[in-house]
Amino acid sequence: MSTDTGEIEVRDVVIVGSGVAGLSAAIYAARADLEPLVLEGPEPGGQLTLTTGVENYLGFPDGIGGMELIQRGKAQAERFGAEFVHGSVEDATLENRPFELELSTDDVVTTRALIVATGASARWVGADGEDELMGYGLSTCATCDGAFHRGEDVIVVGGGDSAMEEALFLAKFADSVTVVHRRDELRASDIMARRAREHDSIEFRWNAELLEIHGTQETGVTGAILVHHPDGRPKTKLEESAPAADEDVERETVHVGGVFYAVGHVPNTSFLEGTGVELDEDGHILTEAGMTTETALEGVFAAGDVMDPDYRQAITAAGTGSMAALDAEQWLEEHAMRAESRPHLETEQRV
Repeated sequence: MSTDTGEIEVRDVVIVGSGVAGLSAAIYAARADLEPLVLEGPEPGGQLTLTTGVENYLGFPDGIGGMELIQRGKAQAERFGAEFVHGSVEDATLENRPFELELSTDDVVTTRALIVATGASARWVGADGEDELMGYGLSTCATCDGAFHRGEDVIVVGGGDSAMEEALFLAKFADSVTVVHRRDELRASDIMARRAREHDSIEFRWNAELLEIHGTQETGVTGAILVHHPDGRPKTKLEESAPAADEDVERETVHVGGVFYAVGHVPNTSFLEGTGVELDEDGHILTEAGMTTETALEGVFAAGDVMDPDYRQAITAAGTGSMAALDAEQWLEEHAMRAESRPHLETEQRV
């Protein structure tokens, strides 16, 4: 961002993302007098703001609301000197120093070190009605919304460990839970699959997919249409046989009060493509070997779900956030790049 004199301010650290990983990084970086700038992104606070109760975060024996935890974290970071601005990164130029970030607000931010904590977004399945009903009986988080469906019949879409976890959690509240999976075998681990299959309130629809979700924002979800095919992936069979539907594709109307997606997450890393930051095949940031948040590109660090496809917990995200700040501080010191170490780098003239 430009200063009053027309020069561009160069930050020591910019943190992209304001979920629990970004906030933890901001607290540690601010306490190290790095005066971090935190870019809050399109969904400030990340996925945790959708969680009504967090019961497994250290230090809160009675639990705490996800939004409250985020608000407390932001206040704590601001107390130590972190600055927050709205805006997401549209483009990143990382081949030169300092790094340059173009924001959705048309501002340009420059920084010596970059911490990426942009998280991951839940995948949707493309069913008719999902745009209108997301948040109105359709959810991507059973922990957040399961209690709203006490005594109802609900659907979980997916076949991995996350889907089994969602189904088992929902079975505490719902009368019945139907797991809809597009194949005839689960991707889930044996232990999770066994727990779900042995539960009296959980049943399965094999070789099935969700085609439509019924309801309104006033009534919530009232039902859905599933499609089945003996060879699996029935929606593909419908598309291949259009305009005449495959005779083996069957439709089933079910009356449910809730639908939960559990088909994985997409890391928010599109702005890093082609920058030199290495990503895995799913888009997660790859960090260097060993216990570090360093990426293949010097000066760029990653924290939280954007680099963690396995744990995806608030407590682990917070831990990697603190690690990223400590790694960034050490990297700046080793390269003598902190503002107080090299005053002539504090601003640079825009040409």
